[in-house]
Amino acid sequence: MEINLDLKKITKTVTEKNFYKRTFVLILGIALLSLNYNLFLLPNNFVIGGTSGLAIIFKKLFNLSPTIFLYLSSLILIFLSFIFLGKEETKKNIIGSILYPIFVSLTAPLAKLLLNYLEFDSILIVVLIAGILCGFANGIIYKTGFTTGGSDIAMKILNKYYKIPEGKSLFTVNIIIMICGAFIFGANKFIYSLIILCLNSVLIDRILIGISNSKLFFIHTKKTEEIRKFILKDLKTGVTILNAQGGFSKEENQVLMCVVPTKDYYYFKETVLEIDSKAFFVINDCYEVAGGVSKNIKVK
Repeated sequence: MEINLDLKKITKTVTEKNFYKRTFVLILGIALLSLNYNLFLLPNNFVIGGTSGLAIIFKKLFNLSPTIFLYLSSLILIFLSFIFLGKEETKKNIIGSILYPIFVSLTAPLAKLLLNYLEFDSILIVVLIAGILCGFANGIIYKTGFTTGGSDIAMKILNKYYKIPEGKSLFTVNIIIMICGAFIFGANKFIYSLIILCLNSVLIDRILIGISNSKLFFIHTKKTEEIRKFILKDLKTGVTILNAQGGFSKEENQVLMCVVPTKDYYYFKETVLEIDSKAFFVINDCYEVAGGVSKNIKVK
């Protein structure tokens, strides 16, 4: 039986879902990202890649206003996106590409005012604050399904035409910009920028997929029924039984899959071992659970 799947319709539905709410969050994220740029990155010459990093380099080399550079680079990249990536892909980048330079302009006077009152004893404090703000802002932007354009567009073009993985192409683009910044501003600035970039990456992951509050158990046991009853009746959560085959023995067996709150990890693991001391576990962090049967009581 042939299944007809209208991917264009599904994509349109996903794109339009909660559009105004997502746009509002996008605007908040871009505003915070722009303020962070004017408060910490630009005054301290922290080049963390992207068009914003290039803007700092061009300001130093050619005394070109970062805002003007961002406007020009955004227009050029949007044009290239239409040519090489097409209309649909450009839609995802165009809002952020336009809003980011606008908000850099709007937040510049506020940042200038705040800089008169912000004094820190150590440059490392500035680096930590910049990294946290950068990661938080980018995290909520990416979670909306939008981007701020810039190097993201360059990444997608490299991925499409040169088959370079998106993560690798983004890393390549940003590291080239950061190395250029190191030659111009020195090794210390490069190290500080690298710390900010690392904090940014970690926080983006945490915001996108969350902090693990559950553990995913795969349990191979000879006492499948006893452990199943314990999970359903005592732990009051769901369990899935998977049919499996031993890779060496070719023996048919069953594997239990169960999601357990992190706080119950010890209780669950030790109870299963009491039921079957020879049980084999595979345990992973579980960042999100949707649907199914969730645990609704506390284990004392």
